[in-house]
Amino acid sequence: MPILDSRKLLAFVTLAQTGSFTRAAQEMGITQSAVSHSIKSLENELEIRLVDRRGHQLKLTTPGLKLLDHANRILADMAEARADLVGYIAVET
Repeated sequence: MPILDSRKLLAFVTLAQTGSFTRAAQEMGITQSAVSHSIKSLENELEIRLVDRRGHQLKLTTPGLKLLDHANRILADMAEARADLVGYIAVET
């Protein structure tokens, strides 16, 4: 089973926080289509619906809420890992 893509998780978390594909795209500096594609791809990979779309309204499904919890922790851990490495001298290859 492949691991989850951090860019797709970030799009998902941003969508959940903003409640809008348009606002998520603006916040991330990408197109609305890119956000939509990331969410659809994540749903296809997991074979579950994460978001119920009804016109301009969206709501996370039960699995979507569960993933949101995991995604927030994963992204926080990734940010912490990067922060822990700040200040180390780069090694030339």
